[in-house]
Amino acid sequence: MTTPGTSSPAPDTDVVSNKGDLLSRVSVGRISEVIVDQIRLLIRSGQLTAGDRLPSERELCERFGVSRVTVREALRVLEANGLVDIRVGARGGAFVTAPSSRMVGEGIADLISLSSLSALEVTEARMVFELGLVPVACERATEEDIAALYEICDRADAALVGDDYPLTLSAEWHSRFARSTHNRAISLLAESLHDPMIRSLQEARSSVPDHGRRGVQEHRALVDALAARDAERATELMRVHLSRTAERVSGPDDTTR
Repeated sequence: MTTPGTSSPAPDTDVVSNKGDLLSRVSVGRISEVIVDQIRLLIRSGQLTAGDRLPSERELCERFGVSRVTVREALRVLEANGLVDIRVGARGGAFVTAPSSRMVGEGIADLISLSSLSALEVTEARMVFELGLVPVACERATEEDIAALYEICDRADAALVGDDYPLTLSAEWHSRFARSTHNRAISLLAESLHDPMIRSLQEARSSVPDHGRRGVQEHRALVDALAARDAERATELMRVHLSRTAERVSGPDDTTR
């Protein structure tokens, strides 16, 4: 990276050239938050990408016109939000991270628990999303995908022998089904719904204690349809499967459906 005002490279050549020039001084609001917002915007716009290293603390202080304490506070916030990875040592620094689906999922789960979003809204969103991906999965699923889904079904069947079927197996199956589309955006969104999905299933189970057990057989039937490339049957099975959860979380008057 070229040091401002000189034509020779700075000693640290790992910093992506000219990335630091994108940063400007801040003077309004809580300064650390303004720094976080500026770096987040650069990441979202693609001007900073995964693997890029931010300038050193000293250079960030100079570019933003703030103290080292303020820069460190901003970096801690960026790290907590999963946007940068702080590494120590001679080759350390603040590195832009790749998107984390689990981090997105935790954010959605927090949004659900802290806002007025209901389990029904989550389930209805799943219906829109998962019904749409079924035809894509039926077209692209590999033998490895199908075998992996059957393996989850086998574990679910074994769990049914006990008295407490783990709803995490249902969430795992749906995430793996979405991965069968071989579309990274779909896989990322599906994984982000993992925790909210479990919460909605837990609410359904609070209304109907054996909720999830019938779904195990439906999961296997869905894999059968996937293996047969029968998108129409798979879509109908998924619709029935998700509709039952929606009915059970829609209110006390609907729990007998």
